[in-house]
Amino acid sequence: MPNRVAIFVDGGYLDKVLESEFPNADLSYQKLSAALAGAGDLLRTYYYHSLPYQGTPPTAEQQARYSGRRSFFNALERLPRYTVRLGRVAHVGRSRRGGPIFEQKQVDILLGIDLVLLAAKHLIQEAILVTGDSDFIPAVAVAKAEGVLVRLYHGVNPHNSLWQEADERVQFTPEFINALQR
Repeated sequence: MPNRVAIFVDGGYLDKVLESEFPNADLSYQKLSAALAGAGDLLRTYYYHSLPYQGTPPTAEQQARYSGRRSFFNALERLPRYTVRLGRVAHVGRSRRGGPIFEQKQVDILLGIDLVLLAAKHLIQEAILVTGDSDFIPAVAVAKAEGVLVRLYHGVNPHNSLWQEADERVQFTPEFINALQR
């Protein structure tokens, strides 16, 4: 019997990897899940992100960005075995040049909680992470202690400590990404 697999996608990280390393990519997220799960028995793909910031009142540009992202998340939710978990974007200050600074909040902890819960309840034998963030190291360590194999999919520069903590690591290649095009 194949291993039960859960996929955890840090959407903000994947966006940055695609933008910087594969700028013309237009992924099929259903193909992405199938490719990442391989021969494993996919429990679910969890996709983590946040809706864009909107001021009060929001500008037309903010409303358009928000609406577009909301439509994308709704489309993901309609895919088989997909769950979208949303954090939020907070305005945290201004840069030296006076521009606004925004930070994504709650996304990392949502992913960490899901990973640890599924591992601790022995609902998965394999966790596939699409991220590069060192904030996930404690959750990865707990999952491994529970007997879960952790495979990291990443771009060119994942955090070195996360890379070392993962059981297996796979760097995205042009061939892999091209096979996932819509």
